[in-house]
Amino acid sequence: MTTAFDPIVLGGRRLASRIAMAPMTRSRAFGPGAEPTELMATYYAQRAGAGLIVTEGIQPSPVGQGYPDTPGLHTSGQVAAWRTVTDAVHREGGVIFAQLMHTGRIGHPSLLPEGLVPVGPSAVPAKGQVFTHEGPKDFVTPKELGEAEIRQTIDDFVDAAKGAVEAGFDGVEIHGANGYLIHQFLAPNTNQRADAWGGDVEGRIRFAVEVTTAVAEAIGGHRVGLRISPGNPYNDIAEDNPGETYGALLERLVGLDLAYLHLLEGPDRDLTTRLRRAWPGTFVLNPFTHPEATGPDALALIEDGAADMIAYGALFLANPDLPARLATGGPFNTPDPATFYGGDHRGYTDYPTLTA
Repeated sequence: MTTAFDPIVLGGRRLASRIAMAPMTRSRAFGPGAEPTELMATYYAQRAGAGLIVTEGIQPSPVGQGYPDTPGLHTSGQVAAWRTVTDAVHREGGVIFAQLMHTGRIGHPSLLPEGLVPVGPSAVPAKGQVFTHEGPKDFVTPKELGEAEIRQTIDDFVDAAKGAVEAGFDGVEIHGANGYLIHQFLAPNTNQRADAWGGDVEGRIRFAVEVTTAVAEAIGGHRVGLRISPGNPYNDIAEDNPGETYGALLERLVGLDLAYLHLLEGPDRDLTTRLRRAWPGTFVLNPFTHPEATGPDALALIEDGAADMIAYGALFLANPDLPARLATGGPFNTPDPATFYGGDHRGYTDYPTLTA
């Protein structure tokens, strides 16, 4: 029987365990350069005991930033600063992937360089507010991306992925979940286009397919993971038939030989099972455990064959040495929601809008 503490080969790398650290926004890249800090290097190195670390969301371009003080991967300074993080993790024997996150319509002009506004597949604003340095502000109507701008955005993902490899990351995770840009293209309420990038399922999955394909071609599919959250209503997303959409998406991606698929699960375990069966590669599951954070019981999902790896979020914040504690049955520090950006079940909880 396979357990969470057995090694697994991911993208050609042997991981010490099947316990992953989920991506969680920290907003610690202080300063105008949106560069990682020494605090971030310490934070990730402390958690290098994870089989796999997936970083907080990293914007692939200036307009992709949706929250204060989140880091980028689109300048030489950012690439150099991330090298201090990856070196620190590797010295501790860890494996770390950079999560590339373009927030699309989620954000505010005050968070962006002068003259830029949030963008999206369609000019449809999200309901709600986003946290800024000046306090909460209403979401604005995004600028609808034109054909040339879509192509440039795909190139931005590719350039950021190349920068991640240069910075020493072991791979990248493309963020296609939680109501951000790729998810906005997938969802019919946010993608109201009538051209080849919208309309039917094939049109709505096109952006996700082309971003993932382009990144895989640039740095190798073995270095690329994709995160999805079918049916997740977070950030004002509505998907009436996620099974059809994501079934089609996985069918288009199976030939890329990606490092993994990372599912942020909703309450529909049947859908999880269907997607698990449809995906021939490594299946990373961030299980639905609302209202609690994912706990030790989730390890049984590996033993049952429901997943190849389990991703923990909140519990990793409170317990940097989480795999060791899971192996001995605890004790576990209790996560503090007041300091927690980016939960295990984002969009299925009542966390404030600043959760990313």
